[in-house]
Amino acid sequence: MVKKLCTALSLLFVLINPAAAQDKSINNGIERPKLVVGIVVDQMRWDYLYRYFNRYGEGGFKRLLQKGFSFENTFIPYIPTVTAAGHSSLYTGSVPAISGIVGNDWIERETGLKMYCTQDKSVNTVGSTSPQGLMSPKNMLTSTIGDELRLATNFKSRVFGIALKDRGGILPAGHSANAAYWFDDSTGYWISSSYYMAALPQWVNVFNSSRKPDSMLKNDWSLLYPLSTYNQSTADDKPFEKTFDHEKTRTFPHVYANRNTKNYFRLRQSPYGNTLTIDFAMQLLQNEKLGLSGQTDMLCVSLSSTDYIGHKSGPNSLEIEDLYLRLDKDIEKFLNFLDIIVGENNCLVFLSADHGAPQVPDFMKENNLPAGSLRSSELSKELNKLCAQKYTVAANLVQSILEYQVYLDIKKIDSLHLDIADIKKTIINYIKSKPEVVNVFDYADFEKLIMPAQLKEKFANGYFLKRSGDIQFILKPQYTDVLTSGTEHGAMYNYDTHIPLLWYGWKIKPGRSNRETFMTDVAPTIAAILKIQMPNGSVGKVLEEVVGE
Repeated sequence: MVKKLCTALSLLFVLINPAAAQDKSINNGIERPKLVVGIVVDQMRWDYLYRYFNRYGEGGFKRLLQKGFSFENTFIPYIPTVTAAGHSSLYTGSVPAISGIVGNDWIERETGLKMYCTQDKSVNTVGSTSPQGLMSPKNMLTSTIGDELRLATNFKSRVFGIALKDRGGILPAGHSANAAYWFDDSTGYWISSSYYMAALPQWVNVFNSSRKPDSMLKNDWSLLYPLSTYNQSTADDKPFEKTFDHEKTRTFPHVYANRNTKNYFRLRQSPYGNTLTIDFAMQLLQNEKLGLSGQTDMLCVSLSSTDYIGHKSGPNSLEIEDLYLRLDKDIEKFLNFLDIIVGENNCLVFLSADHGAPQVPDFMKENNLPAGSLRSSELSKELNKLCAQKYTVAANLVQSILEYQVYLDIKKIDSLHLDIADIKKTIINYIKSKPEVVNVFDYADFEKLIMPAQLKEKFANGYFLKRSGDIQFILKPQYTDVLTSGTEHGAMYNYDTHIPLLWYGWKIKPGRSNRETFMTDVAPTIAAILKIQMPNGSVGKVLEEVVGE
C-alpha cells in the first residue's frame, strides 16, 4: 500500500515538476545523477546491519542491502575514531594528517588554546541568539566532494548539510556549501551561521515555528514491539548503562513528557532526534527543489541520536535495538520521499558511519570477557602530581589528555627551563606501568617505533603536527575511557573502525564485496561517478564495483 501511494505521488509530482521526469541532469552533456545523498549514521557498527536484519522492514536497511551494493569490510584508516574526523574523512577522502581534523577537540600547539573542530568566533549565530551558531568549516584544511561538485559546475550545483550536531552538518557540506543546518538545544530550532547566510530562509522559519520538537517530546519512548521479541539485547535494568540526563532511572519507558525544561538536549537522547532530522531533510529537499535544476545537487545528512544513545546504553542494550528498528522506519520514509522528489533511478545514495563503538566494559566482564577502563582525566591528574614531585614545580606540565594523546604545556616547560626529553621519558615510563596500557610512544620518535606497519600507518594518518599531542598511548582491546557505565569510542580496534558502506540508486547494481575498503574511498568514488575532480586532500581509491561503465 505504501509503495503504491509513493508511486502515485511520484507521478503527480512529475506532472507538477516536469524536470523530475528527466533521466539525467544537463551537466554540460555529462550523464550524472540528479542528486547525491549521503547518510551518515553516527556510531553505527557494521554488525548492526545484520544483528537486527530479521526485524527490519523491506524498505529501509534491507532495501539498501538487497537492491544496493554493500562493501562488507570497510574500515577507518586512522586513529582516533571520532565524529569530526569520521565525517570529514568520508567527504574529503582524506585523513586527519592532511585535513587537520584530528578530533572533536584539540589544542592548537602555536597558541596553546583548546579548539573545537568547527569553532569560529568570527561568525554569528543565524536563527537564534545562542552561541551555538558560532561555527564554520574553516578549521578543515581540505576540500570536500561537495566543494569539488560546486567547482565542477561553476557553482550551479547546490550542496547542503544537516545534522543535530554542528560538526555533522558543517564538515560534510564543505567550505562552499549553500548552507549547513544544525540543532540549537536552547530553542529547539534549526540554526546556521553567518558563514552561510544573513538570515534563515522562510521555509526554515516555518519549520521552526511548527514546534515539532515540542510535539515529539510529548511522547515518552516506549518499546516499539513487545518486550519478549527483543532477543538481541540484555535485560532492561543494568547498572552498567547510564541514565539519560533528564532521568533518574535507566529503564523503559524513557519519560520525555511533562519535563519543565527549555533545554532540548533530551531530544538528542531519543529516537525522535533522528526522526526530526529526516523530517527537516525532506523539507529542505522540497523547498530548495534539490535535483530539479538540471545540475547535480548534493545533500549530506547525519543522524546523531544513535551516538548520544549509544554512549549511554551501549551496543547490547534494549535502547540500541529499539533505536535501530525505529531508524529503519525513518530511512524507509526518507528513501520513499526521494523516490517522489527525484526518482529512484535519478538519485545516488550512500550510507556509512563516522565510527563504531565497543561494548560496555562491565557488560563484557559480566560475561567473562576481558575489558576495563582508564580515565584520561584521572591519568592527567596523576601525571601532573608525578611531575610536580620530580621537578618541584607547582604548575601543571600536562595540559590535557585528548583522544589518548598527552598534550604537554610546551610554553610552560620552556619558561621553567626544564628538560622536555626527560619529562617525556618520565611520563612514558609511568603510563607504560599501567596494566590497562599495551603501548605508549613519543611522536617525536615515531620513525623508530617498532609496530606492525598497518597499525603504524593508522597513527601516522591521524597525526597533524600543529594539532596533535606529544605522547600517544594505546589501551588493551575493550578498554575504554569510561568509569563504570556507558561506552566510549576512539580506538584502533575493529569495533571502532569497522563501519557499513552501502551504495544505492543511480546505476548501482546489487552486489556485495568482502575485500578490504576504507571510508576514504567514498569521496573519490563519487568523484569518479560524477566525472569531476576528487577532493584536493584525497588519499582514497575508487571503488570500481559501483562506478559502472
